[in-house]
Amino acid sequence: MSNYARYRFLKIDVAGRLATVTLNRPDSLNALNRDMHRELEDIWLDLADDADVTCVLLTGAGRAFCAGGDVKNMAARVGTDEVARRIAGVAGRRLIHNMLDFQPPIIGAINGDAAGLGATIALMCDITVAAESARIGDTHVRVGLVAGDGGAVLWPLLVGPARAKEFLMRGTFLKGTDAERLGLVNYAVLAEQVLPKATEIATELAQGPALAIRWTKLAVNKWLREQVNLIFDAGNAYEKLSFYTEDHKEATRAFVEKRKPNFKGM
Repeated sequence: MSNYARYRFLKIDVAGRLATVTLNRPDSLNALNRDMHRELEDIWLDLADDADVTCVLLTGAGRAFCAGGDVKNMAARVGTDEVARRIAGVAGRRLIHNMLDFQPPIIGAINGDAAGLGATIALMCDITVAAESARIGDTHVRVGLVAGDGGAVLWPLLVGPARAKEFLMRGTFLKGTDAERLGLVNYAVLAEQVLPKATEIATELAQGPALAIRWTKLAVNKWLREQVNLIFDAGNAYEKLSFYTEDHKEATRAFVEKRKPNFKGM
């Protein structure tokens, strides 16, 4: 069994071969700061080394699943190399690839809103159960950024290129019920049923034939991996460039000042 005591922003519970990982910054809607992002990169490596774990349930503490990147934190570092290099550089690639390489199934319990990078993390799960009231959207463009940390890969595969381009270019939110109808998530249920439904599925898989389940996942993920290899680096590079635009600076200032941004296409 791995030692999970070092994690500050993730809560990890292992019972009956099922690991429950909870994004745990509820006061910030589980938005990812630099340290939490690093923990989310690393947890998949530690779980892979834990022989007691045959399935993972991923959810969020409080009323949100994950609000994405911490925009207030971005505003403090806007225009510097740190944020672009860290989040849209090696770290963004490591997070996606570590989730993709993780062999046991990941069940997403999308208990509340999943925005930006939070939506990417939710949709990287193998099976998703969302609250009917949860809002899911890749909102990068709303803060002047390219949807490059996985959205350009995942959304076209799940809802088709035409719908994906509209949702990504407009930063549109979908309610859980609409996300299920379009095939973005597997199930949409009442908020109080999200965790029980996700736990039911995760427990079934945790107690099933682990190797058969893992290798079935790996076979299907060959398709997903091809798309990641084809698209991710380009999207990631465009996102990194967009961190230096005037529109991104304006978006982060407007967020802190609680006003509508005035974009100028620069």
